[in-house]
Amino acid sequence: MKKEPQHTPMMQQYLRIKAQYPDMLLFYRMGDFYELFYDDAEKAAGLLDITLTRRGTSAGEPIKMAGVPYHAAEQYLARLVKLGESVAICEQVGDPAASKGPVAREVVRIVTPGTLTDAALMEDKRDCILLALTIHESTLGLAWLNLAAGQLRVMETVPEQLVSELERLQPAEILLPESLRSVPDLNDRWILKTLPPWQFDLDSAVRSLTQHFEAHDLSGFGCADLTTALGAANALLEYVRLTQGSTALHVTSLQAVRDSVYVRMDAATRRNLEISETIRGERAPTLLSLLDVCATSMGSRLLHFWLHHPLRNSSEIQQRLDSVTDLIAHNAHPAVRDCLRHVVDIERITARIALRTARPRDLSGLRDSLRLLPEAAKVLAACEAGCIAQLMQELQPDPALTGLLEQAIRPEPGAVLREGNVIADGYDAELDELRALQHNCGEFLLQLEVREKERTGIPNLKVEYNRVHGFYIEVTHAHSDKVPDDYRRRQTLKSAERYITPELKAFEDKALAAQDRALAREKFLYDALLDRLSESVPALQQTAASVATVDVLCAFAERAQTLAYTTPVLTQESIIDIEAGRHPVVEQQVDNYISNDVQLGPQHHGGHQMLIITGPNMGGKSTYMRQVALIALLAHCGSFVPAQKARIGLLDQIFTRIGASDDLAGGRSTFMVEMTETANILHNATTQSLVLMDEVGRGTSTFDGLALALAIARYLLTRNKSCTLFATHYFELTRLAEEFKQIRNVHLEAVEHKHRIVFLHKVAAGPASQSYGLQVAALAGVPGRAIRMARKHLAELEKHSADRTPQLDLVFDETESDAEVEPQENPLIPLLRAISPDELTPRQALDQLYKIRQMLDEQSGQ
Repeated sequence: MKKEPQHTPMMQQYLRIKAQYPDMLLFYRMGDFYELFYDDAEKAAGLLDITLTRRGTSAGEPIKMAGVPYHAAEQYLARLVKLGESVAICEQVGDPAASKGPVAREVVRIVTPGTLTDAALMEDKRDCILLALTIHESTLGLAWLNLAAGQLRVMETVPEQLVSELERLQPAEILLPESLRSVPDLNDRWILKTLPPWQFDLDSAVRSLTQHFEAHDLSGFGCADLTTALGAANALLEYVRLTQGSTALHVTSLQAVRDSVYVRMDAATRRNLEISETIRGERAPTLLSLLDVCATSMGSRLLHFWLHHPLRNSSEIQQRLDSVTDLIAHNAHPAVRDCLRHVVDIERITARIALRTARPRDLSGLRDSLRLLPEAAKVLAACEAGCIAQLMQELQPDPALTGLLEQAIRPEPGAVLREGNVIADGYDAELDELRALQHNCGEFLLQLEVREKERTGIPNLKVEYNRVHGFYIEVTHAHSDKVPDDYRRRQTLKSAERYITPELKAFEDKALAAQDRALAREKFLYDALLDRLSESVPALQQTAASVATVDVLCAFAERAQTLAYTTPVLTQESIIDIEAGRHPVVEQQVDNYISNDVQLGPQHHGGHQMLIITGPNMGGKSTYMRQVALIALLAHCGSFVPAQKARIGLLDQIFTRIGASDDLAGGRSTFMVEMTETANILHNATTQSLVLMDEVGRGTSTFDGLALALAIARYLLTRNKSCTLFATHYFELTRLAEEFKQIRNVHLEAVEHKHRIVFLHKVAAGPASQSYGLQVAALAGVPGRAIRMARKHLAELEKHSADRTPQLDLVFDETESDAEVEPQENPLIPLLRAISPDELTPRQALDQLYKIRQMLDEQSGQ
């Protein structure tokens, strides 16, 4: 019987390790390369655009291979992580000289999208969030970890809020039980990792978490009642232990996030307000890109967090506003920002210290930054705000910590520990002695060269060293007859021979041993230094948080001065009173921005609960509504706002229903998305909410859409009682102001000249006189002939409408009733309902208009 071919010993080792990480790419160290084999090689070749080769055979089959140089591995890892891949790094841990078979190897590190801490793999200004979720008895438990900052948070909510929370947190990787693999809201946008259900078990979670935090129970963290979320938190920490090969000791606290802490915004609101990403998915121009003049990457990340987590606590908001006022009053922010520009990312370096992956230049950068912080604190000493005074104290690092780094690390250390030159001279006597042996090599070689020249009579004899062949004596062929008997040939060159002598060999052994011992000693000292620095991790985390906070407050101060922002006044009343408000982003993109007022709230304060906004397309309705929401958002973040005056009531939620988009992958049309977002608002908006509604009902037939818009406006007014901006092209809605005193009509002004429109972008009282649809169509480039035909049809439709009793009067019955009204249906309605405007070609639309005209003529003749 023929024996089946076997895998080579090296491939057996590779396959054994690969079997432990089946769903990851395995970087298998071989010399100066990380190699990938078989399916991994094919996959990596396609993702990284590297060469796929076949070399040798194993088990009778060619071995597919692809590799990347180890010194350039970080750039390839960064590309793979951005593509959502996880990579296991397998290193040689054995001594090649002592190995009879393949060198011993093991996985020393796992890189996943949500567990990054290496600076080369991360975005400087974005947090990398690892999130875990589970659902138990209609409760959604969420836990998320910023490993690079050591921040772990948990919360519980209803499953319907999942999309909103994901939009808020933007996790790089999501962990979930295998049973939730098919949750509809977890689309292809997110990187998912399924884990066994037992990892989310509550009982084991409480035991593990109390052990991790060295606490008797979790009541001190304020989250003992969040049982479902605690299961997710335990799964997070276990995943980190698996991937990092060690416990995340720098995760020293657990924070419970409650709905009452932040102003809530759903996913649609965050997109529509373009807080940190435009609707098209770009980073600029956004509110974040406008405000982010932070001097440090820590500040930029905190600013991103603040903008997505506006506060509801008035005292915390006021502390931020007072701090910004103080910084401006003392003109302290320019000098502070100048200091902070030279501060490294203390937050992420601290995490790498805790995880024992900090590199030498991380520590030298930390040392230099800690030296600078007292200068920033001195500048802040003139400020009087309580928050600033506390931050000033926290910017004074422990002198002993700074001193330790100054003593231990060279002013300009080597890039990597394995090459040495990291530990400072004078820090360790044994290392100094070993280095002295290496440094004396030069003097010894010069003396030996002089002696050998005299002894042999060879004038051009050289005594030298290189890393490949070690120490040698070089003699040209012209003097080979003068070579003494005790010279032993080491290497033959084209024009010379290289020799070694017993004396030189003895010195070589001593010098090279000193070099190896010095490198080993440096590694020992560096590991011991990381142990000592680990004790200071909590203090360093506090320092990093204070630096980030000061940085954001200084950015707020700079933006307030540069962009002419003013201090908002926070009040407990449900009002929004803004004088000369401006859209913060749009005003930077256009010349001569027109500011506008808004008054929302109780009538006895001069405001109204709802503004119905009419005016032409492109007239500025959406911009006006968004600017109100952004001003309110900035006020709740503790920032000054773009307005002459602003008085803002504390909000619990901001809702927007703006724009048209579909969700074809989810089986939802544009109108279904519109109605889903509207339903969310009607179910959840309160008297403390701000609601923005734009063109509700436009996705369906005219009568259906108008009826819905009227009903939605009334519901918001009478049931939700929220402060509402309601933009519409349904002019009939303006008649609601006659029925409800809480409603006020306003419009965006425009003037027409020779059938052309000029937008004034100014909000004025009362409804718009017309919608200017044809004029806007002309601006868009619709051919003049089509515009003239449309104008003719419009005149005929308006004349016919004036001759008939409007069916829509039924909607304006003075006595509000929930009873259904069954008006006689006009024969035109079925035809109109059958029309899908988005699917009609211009010719088909024109044919339908003629058909409608014909039916109208027939009705008129009856």
